[in-house]
Amino acid sequence: MLILIHEMGHYIEIKRRGLPADMPVFLPGLGAFVRWQAMGIPIETRAYISLAGPFAGFLASVACALIWNQTHDTLWAALTYSGAWLNLLNLMPVWMLDGGQAVLALGKGERFLLLMACLGLWLLLNEKLFLLVALGAGYQAFFAGDLPLRPSRSAFAYFIALLAGLGIVMQLVPGQGFGSR
Repeated sequence: MLILIHEMGHYIEIKRRGLPADMPVFLPGLGAFVRWQAMGIPIETRAYISLAGPFAGFLASVACALIWNQTHDTLWAALTYSGAWLNLLNLMPVWMLDGGQAVLALGKGERFLLLMACLGLWLLLNEKLFLLVALGAGYQAFFAGDLPLRPSRSAFAYFIALLAGLGIVMQLVPGQGFGSR
């Protein structure tokens, strides 16, 4: 259900922008995706569509945290943490993940600041997954050559807010998700 909510975030954002899209397709053991035509779509729009899935995942994790807060049922704590963790993983700026599509709208300076933000969040929240995101951001900042003509500061702010929000949600619940704490 959490994966469906994530994918519906993409689908709703695509449709909200008046673009054609298919309903999410699930690949057993691999995840899911929403098929749509990105050709000719501005890079900033593609970044917003890419970030919409993790944003929906963030909202789903917050909902699970609220249910956990009321029930103290460890299932909801596990769903909160694992949902936020998977959406954070998906924000790694590598080719096939949402972060890899969103980072294309960022200039060299924003990519470097993304790296610094991930390192800061790692130190602040003690969540090792931020190191993986930082590695991807470091590669994008120093080695990738696909820089946009006009970097999107708003996509950068959205990206950072999602990283921070997911990290904070992961801190709200007890647990040892994926061996990270």
